[in-house]
Amino acid sequence: MNNTTESSRGSAWMKAVFLTAAILVGCSEMRTLPVEAGIGPKPTLPPPDKSMIPTVNIAPAKGWPEGGKPQAAAGFSVQAFATGLEHPRWLHVLPNGDVLVAETNAPPKPEDGKGIKGWITKQVMKRAGAGVPSANRITLLRDANGDGVPETRTVFLQGLNSPFGMALVGNDFYVANSDAVVRFPYTPGATQITQPGVKVADLPAGPINHHWTKDLIASRDGRRLYATVGSNSNAAENGIENETNRAAILEIDPATGSTRLFASGLRNPNGLSWQPQSGALWVAVNERDELGNDLVPDYMTSVKEGGFYGWPYSYYGRHVDDRVKPQRPDLVEKAIVPDYALGAHTASLGLTFYQGSLFPKRYEGGAFIGQHGSWNRKPRSGYKVIFVPFTNGMPSGGAEDILTGFLSPEGDARGRPVGVAVDRTGALLVADDVGNTIWRVTPVRR
Repeated sequence: MNNTTESSRGSAWMKAVFLTAAILVGCSEMRTLPVEAGIGPKPTLPPPDKSMIPTVNIAPAKGWPEGGKPQAAAGFSVQAFATGLEHPRWLHVLPNGDVLVAETNAPPKPEDGKGIKGWITKQVMKRAGAGVPSANRITLLRDANGDGVPETRTVFLQGLNSPFGMALVGNDFYVANSDAVVRFPYTPGATQITQPGVKVADLPAGPINHHWTKDLIASRDGRRLYATVGSNSNAAENGIENETNRAAILEIDPATGSTRLFASGLRNPNGLSWQPQSGALWVAVNERDELGNDLVPDYMTSVKEGGFYGWPYSYYGRHVDDRVKPQRPDLVEKAIVPDYALGAHTASLGLTFYQGSLFPKRYEGGAFIGQHGSWNRKPRSGYKVIFVPFTNGMPSGGAEDILTGFLSPEGDARGRPVGVAVDRTGALLVADDVGNTIWRVTPVRR
């Protein structure tokens, strides 16, 4: 036996040992609080529970059985709006009602998977259904008569680079690729764009690019764009020098491409949305892992210009994360407490405020949140779509389940909800990147 073969087998054995250990540790850990304790304006924050090997409790991605679908809340029904997509993650509804779907996944990240921990992370992502290559396209779905069945399905844009967020300003269509915001000419009613795009501004990317999804929204007057950029690590373990303009929301002048930091300390922000009652910008944020089953709650919050929200030095205000060295007490002192917790490790990604008229009036102005689901918690959390009511621009009640059943009784992921949007009829659309489906939720007709 040659040395190369022996070394390769030894490496594989070591990887298997570490993966097995991670799974065993995950199986041995138990929760100390119900997930509901980490939801609301004042979540319970227990002491950190750190271990050498983190809990690994991912739901294996299996997809929906024949005829399977999620369970809608009482008074609602759910049907497939589009099936057979390739890892659909984000949604955007155009003024004419056309629904755009970003079929996308992570770009190559050669520096993000090094070492045993990186290898384990890759295996977890594959098990979760996130190991497929990116389709790098945006698909258009047109339901002209509003009956929930698209008559037209076309490739709207292709050849992109892990696209995610989308925004339309006049006849300018913007896409947030994993490394840049790109502008394309748009003609109202067009089902395809074939002209090449023009780069507006670079976005932080590079060979680590740990959180690659970049969401995008335009200001109400269209003069500014806002892009989310997630951190390059869990808790700055890759070096703070690799976090420039990350864990942040960037403000971009589309006319010049100039970019400035709008808000920071947001570990992995997505789901940018304007709150219709207050006019404030809100965002959903995935907080850090490996501090125990009940830390740290993901959250949604209004975004203050120039605001700092803690990452990586502290969480939920001034709760210091002592894993981060050196510390920055000056920044911790300024850390803003988020407005509303969404549960530990729920991976809350999608966020949209309801402005339709199809749902009962109590839903007006409230937030729908797509929770992609945990990997670092036992028992699992997320894997559903929830609703939080708002009054006068702020949360005014507890979280309510709107769409569940994404986990099978055996603990497999039939689907995983990500982006959420409201179509022109007022129905709720949900992108399911494991079920490769867009679901459409409507009230039951009486």
